[in-house]
Amino acid sequence: MLFPTVAFAVFFLAAFTANWLLRPHFLVWRATMVAFSLYFYGWVDVRFVFVLVGSAALNWALALAAHRAMPLGDPTAESRRLVRLAVAANLVVLGVFKYHGFFVASATDALGSLGLHPNTPVLDILLPIGISFFTFHAISYVVDVGRGDIEPIGFGDVLLYMSFFPHLVAGPISRVDELVPQFHERPDPRKVAATEGLTLIGLGLFMKVVVASYLATQLVDPAYGAPGGRSGAELAAATYAYAVQIYADFAGYTNIAIGCALLLGIRLPANFASPYRARSVREFWHRWHMTLSRWLRDYVYLPLGGDGHGTALTYRNVMVTLALAGLWHGADWKFLIFGVLHGTYVVGELTASAWAERATLPAVPQPVSNALRWLVTFNLVCVAWVFFRADSAATAFEILGRIATSAAGSSTLVTGLALAVIGGALALQLGPRRPGAAVQARFSSLDPALQALVLAGGLTLISVLGPDGVPPFIYFQF
Repeated sequence: MLFPTVAFAVFFLAAFTANWLLRPHFLVWRATMVAFSLYFYGWVDVRFVFVLVGSAALNWALALAAHRAMPLGDPTAESRRLVRLAVAANLVVLGVFKYHGFFVASATDALGSLGLHPNTPVLDILLPIGISFFTFHAISYVVDVGRGDIEPIGFGDVLLYMSFFPHLVAGPISRVDELVPQFHERPDPRKVAATEGLTLIGLGLFMKVVVASYLATQLVDPAYGAPGGRSGAELAAATYAYAVQIYADFAGYTNIAIGCALLLGIRLPANFASPYRARSVREFWHRWHMTLSRWLRDYVYLPLGGDGHGTALTYRNVMVTLALAGLWHGADWKFLIFGVLHGTYVVGELTASAWAERATLPAVPQPVSNALRWLVTFNLVCVAWVFFRADSAATAFEILGRIATSAAGSSTLVTGLALAVIGGALALQLGPRRPGAAVQARFSSLDPALQALVLAGGLTLISVLGPDGVPPFIYFQF
């Protein structure tokens, strides 16, 4: 079930009403919210529900067993074995559903290069939507219990934590200690963060339905769909457009999720902080999909050793972490290249910083330095986006080759409106104040009746400017 649909609006109205009527009765409320969440998840295919519930049961049981193996509260050999078992089980489930075909095809190609041609069947397995998100939720819960950072929670709480419908298929990736305590609170229904929630939903709908859809249909999809006939300049414009499109798509959808959760009395963590104002790739990852970056830091980078064991191991840990970040996005070599590129960027930045500390460099005015760093960072990120968006790694290299050589071809897709949308979106991120905060502050100052009128007008405008049908959400495949 997609957020920007009539079906979801009806569903959410029912969930919102049930939420506030039943909130004083915790057990009934929790069971009802679980039922709503599983209904939401099973909308596309009811078989997804069995995968999710099975994952919740397995991780609940193993976390409880690991905790019982820690009589003094500190990890033991037995508790560590149970945590490793849980992590392995989660990765196996993720591997079977998401990466089985990729691994088989890659192994077959490798054997083929050696002159071997095995007849290895690829299982036709339906990929559950959002499996990466709820699997990461599960891993973080078991690992945190195994570390002694949190106490185990009941199965009902685990199931709601993993299935809570606003963040189920698109994040943000929340921690147990961020989300579950809010389930047990009794918020006052007269003090719902309605203004903030409705502002986020409205902005999210505009970003997702209008901005992302316009750039996709008018420039990105036609250019990337047949790059061979497009000029290098047009492909460059389409690449910048995709940088804006994927941000508007993902951040917009996340805003809707956070806004819906706020209307239910639950606050999810922020996931974006103007990523395109970053002046280094490291800063970009501190601003882009922040909950994923934090997850990778705490459960991959730091367990590998972080930056505490010398330069070579630090570089290795960076490369492994960001390569895995790339593969998390999809089972394809192009996503691995996307991650490796970002790893290479970060290692290059660390190397350059270490060299600059030893070298005597001429003074550069701060505004000029900041502008140059921003320009380099933004273009490096856009180069990596080419692999993320292209149909294959080979197509990505073709696109980059045509851009680098300023290849001749059609440039009819680049219009003044498209350039204005790209430039305007980037200018908003580079401004001194976040546009969402400014809109929310202005909206909050209005009378309730005028707020309702503005909201109705905004939804009408989005409906008029948006495309026919429901635009797909890019991150559903992850």
